[in-house]
Amino acid sequence: MSPHPCRHCGSPLEHTVIDLGHQPPSNAYLRPEQLALPEITYPLRVFVCTGCWLVQLPAHAAAEELFTADYAYFSATSSSWCAHAERYVAAAVKRLGLGPQSQVVELASNDGYLLQYVQQRGIPCLGIEPTHATAEAARAKGITTIERFFGLALAAELEPADLVVANNVLAHVPDINDFVAGIARLMKPLGRASIEFPHLLQLLAGNQFDTIYHEHYSYLSLRVVQRIANAAGLEVVDVEELPTHGGSLRVWLANQGVTGATAAVEAVLAAEAAAGLETLMAYAGFQQRAEAAKQGLLEFLLQAKRGGRRVLGYGAAAKGNTLLNYAGIQADLLPAVADRAPSKQGSLLPGSHIPVISPEQLTAEAPDALLVLPWNLIDELQQQLPDTELVTAIPELRHWNGGR
Repeated sequence: MSPHPCRHCGSPLEHTVIDLGHQPPSNAYLRPEQLALPEITYPLRVFVCTGCWLVQLPAHAAAEELFTADYAYFSATSSSWCAHAERYVAAAVKRLGLGPQSQVVELASNDGYLLQYVQQRGIPCLGIEPTHATAEAARAKGITTIERFFGLALAAELEPADLVVANNVLAHVPDINDFVAGIARLMKPLGRASIEFPHLLQLLAGNQFDTIYHEHYSYLSLRVVQRIANAAGLEVVDVEELPTHGGSLRVWLANQGVTGATAAVEAVLAAEAAAGLETLMAYAGFQQRAEAAKQGLLEFLLQAKRGGRRVLGYGAAAKGNTLLNYAGIQADLLPAVADRAPSKQGSLLPGSHIPVISPEQLTAEAPDALLVLPWNLIDELQQQLPDTELVTAIPELRHWNGGR
């Protein structure tokens, strides 16, 4: 019997979806001098609530412990993610007729990667970002940024918005009811909110267990988001299926009664129902598929080492840390991981303690193959590294660019 209550409906969490062992927070990168200190780990065990069907990780660590002042994830590091944001802004401006009289607020605005495109169009905007380093980067771009966690209390202090943007943050909030109630409070009567999150349906179909980490408290379906939105007085009026993060949804919310829902909403809900997402059968076998992927990766790395081939990693992403720690991979099998973010270079990955190097150092190392940890960026990396054998481990081991 789990001692944890569901974060939406309060029912006891009694059904395990997957257990990835005890792991440190995925973004808790270490400086070399910290290796002499103890490293905190938390259970990485996901449950499904049979009361409301929210798939979730109990909040073992407070948000303030995970999203610290020196949080190392900067959105603008990925050129493809910035391009995604730019396309979104162009479409949202057209869809909602936004202009100089409008107000756009982004929740978890990070380093201003998205609001910079709103600002370029002369539309007033505000970022809400609790982590200091990224908030400072946004301010350097001239974007007004409030350095606080968002919820109903903060929403009550702000001017109402025509558009509230919340990309890849809904999964990150421990009090999901308060967060969505805050969105409802912040929206103008005819305003809209758009929320992007990795789709639970794709997570299961693609064996994407590596996207499970402590910063992701919830794993969301459209039906569950609809349920949570309805409880806050909001309605799902449209949905778009996106390729980002291995398959995401962009959900458009309006105040209840303002407008009807598009056919796309019913189509996604029907796909979720067909997959049985609100039955325990949908989650059977997920643990075994994760174990098979782990074993495939270990076999590849061990065979490479025995054969004298040097394999390094690319992309010190949070999902990579989940995978490496679940598989027990350390620097003997993967001596280093390269990353473009200066904030991560010179540090060590949490748990595995694999050193993070720069792409320039990687080139000098001349590895025989690269294990790409952020597999969702494989298309981008194939173009950047056309002559390099690339390997991904999710959903199972795969070789790219002519690798064997």
